[in-house]
Amino acid sequence: MQAARDETIPFIKICGIQTFEEAILALDCGATALGFLVGLTHVAADGVDEHIAREIIARLPAGANTVMVTHLLDAPEVARLARFMGARTVQVHNDMPVADLARLRSLLPGTVILKAVHVVGPEAISRAASYASEADGMLLDSRTADRLGGTGQTHDWSISRRIVASVSPRPVYLAGGLNPANVAQSILQVRPAGVDVNSGVEDADGNKDRSKVQDFVDASKAALRLAL
Repeated sequence: MQAARDETIPFIKICGIQTFEEAILALDCGATALGFLVGLTHVAADGVDEHIAREIIARLPAGANTVMVTHLLDAPEVARLARFMGARTVQVHNDMPVADLARLRSLLPGTVILKAVHVVGPEAISRAASYASEADGMLLDSRTADRLGGTGQTHDWSISRRIVASVSPRPVYLAGGLNPANVAQSILQVRPAGVDVNSGVEDADGNKDRSKVQDFVDASKAALRLAL
């Protein structure tokens, strides 16, 4: 199974990238992964057309860790989208059955596969464990009735910490309501291998805010050095 990350590089993902300018802003601030929301079935304010995502990714510096985040459950369609976009990583952000996740892995050799688990109660611990054998890494997020991510809401970090311990050494990345003010606390409590943010670094118009992105990245790097 392919490693989900280079251990020398912290996983700090800015998700909901919609333009080339936002992508470069995030990289300039030190982000190590960029998330593109493609193939959506639930509400998401930062979705991007697959053709636009492909154009952005093609212009990025070589080696940029581009993550296709999708709600789609059909493994062949997810694989097609990932190949079309040229994404290095696929984040399955919906409840794809374990067998289909295994099929996706076989369709995308050499691509890192992340599986999102929504932490809505203690049952998330067993759900994460069920996916651990087929995913290169797990991403823990919050959800609401109509949103699978981008909620701006935190979840129970004590459950997330138990998931980190239960699937070790599989890397676990934390998302859900993170922002520059709380990311350090979340890292020190949960001890994840990295973090993921979207709405927590946006301005009132829903655009990525350079100051917020920079503060988030700086706080994340400092806390990850202490936690890992």
